[in-house]
Amino acid sequence: MDLSLKRTVGHLKELMERVKDAVFPEYSDTPENYALRCIQTELEAVTDETTASAFMEKLPRIRELLATDVQAIAHNDPAVKSIQEIVYCYPAVTAMLYYRTAHELHLLGVPIIPRMLTEYAHSHTGIDIHPGAVIGDHFAIDHGTGIVIGETSVIGSHVTLYQGVTLGARNFSYDKDGNPINLPRHPILEDGVTVYSNSSILGRVTIGRDSVIGGNVWLTRSVPEKSRILQGKTQDFAFSDGAGI
Repeated sequence: MDLSLKRTVGHLKELMERVKDAVFPEYSDTPENYALRCIQTELEAVTDETTASAFMEKLPRIRELLATDVQAIAHNDPAVKSIQEIVYCYPAVTAMLYYRTAHELHLLGVPIIPRMLTEYAHSHTGIDIHPGAVIGDHFAIDHGTGIVIGETSVIGSHVTLYQGVTLGARNFSYDKDGNPINLPRHPILEDGVTVYSNSSILGRVTIGRDSVIGGNVWLTRSVPEKSRILQGKTQDFAFSDGAGI
């Protein structure tokens, strides 16, 4: 469906307001049934009835995943005073609300709209997550400014990223006409990984479960589970208690 940019943006703003109402009903003054009707209507305006209905079936899962993200933030931040504070104040919640919505639309094959949603979140939070990335439950973003998560990144459960982390591509492949080929090119972070601030992990490498990547690390190779990678260190070593740095 072709709409003007202004009309499309208007529908998407209303859509995300109502998605937030539906996902966090305890913090909304909008009746849930009304929010759900609006979501259906706004999605039909920018996609079609079939896609809108398919997305509505995904909303309970989006709500479930975002609840785990909020729990993970609370678990990782002693400055948190309440869950309400996280929902109202933390940019990670906005980024993940938009990402998890965009990801489901991406899986439904909706063009352009998923990118518009995540780029809106990027412009407002400084957190850049491509809608094609796969992110598990209990995902914690601390501060978040400058985080970049590329299209083919795969992130497991109970992963924590700090500000300035990049999960990017190291290089690209091209077809015979010189056009880039969309192949898996971003990292895989297994369950329980923590990546501290301003570290870059590039290429289709795997960071083994329960590993800790220290700050300001440039990493272009896979590491086994329970690795601890520090700036300036050439040797990786395991630690048994899963503690951070």
